[in-house]
Amino acid sequence: MISVNGVEIPEAAVLAEMQYHPASSRDEAAAMAAEALVVRELLLERAAALGIAFHRGEETAEESAMEALLQRELKLPEPRDEDFERYYRNNTAQFRSPDLYEASHILYLAPRDDETARARGRELAARAIDRLMARAESFSDIARAESACSSAGEGGRLGQVAAGETSPEIDTFLQSLTDEQLCPVPVETDYGVHVLMLHRKIPGVTMSYEVALPVIQRRLRAHAWGMAVSQYISLLAGEADVKGIEIRQAMSPLVQ
Repeated sequence: MISVNGVEIPEAAVLAEMQYHPASSRDEAAAMAAEALVVRELLLERAAALGIAFHRGEETAEESAMEALLQRELKLPEPRDEDFERYYRNNTAQFRSPDLYEASHILYLAPRDDETARARGRELAARAIDRLMARAESFSDIARAESACSSAGEGGRLGQVAAGETSPEIDTFLQSLTDEQLCPVPVETDYGVHVLMLHRKIPGVTMSYEVALPVIQRRLRAHAWGMAVSQYISLLAGEADVKGIEIRQAMSPLVQ
């Protein structure tokens, strides 16, 4: 049985709470749900002890009471300008738009587990590359005639893609090719064998510190708030009589 200062957390409540805690297993979801309910009870009991008025069982009133409690109890230092600047320097990559690639491909369908189809795909791709080495401008014609991808109707054009929007193998080659370069070897993915051409790389742009500052301020303040709430809940749990569960971290949505 799970309880907080003698107040039982019913199993039915844990089961109902589980829907808000997706996890890799039912047991993990149940543990997360139980912990969230214990944290909620700790906060509500503390709010009541401090005279913050609310009606038990009214979710909106309880949420307001917990928020009022945390606003009253937690005093957070305001980050300094140098903190914001340091965060920007150390995390500049987070404020850079992704590189974009304008590319085309020709796909020869060949599942990885069908070695006959794979070998045929490699052969057809190699032939296409040989023809394109001699006459690169024929790429769209070959794509329309031979590609098994829906992009065949566009001459194999993929449009603008960023890393992660295609297969990892294609990503790797796009990052190594130069503008208007035909990939000299077939590219194999789960779908089959590809002939790949990069038309143009559009480098990402780094956001200036002034533009990034509001985002940085929100992140650092949110992080400080989350840490403070987590520590506060750990303190409440240490002073309370909690049975049937060990509080590992603050699971209240108010931490977010």
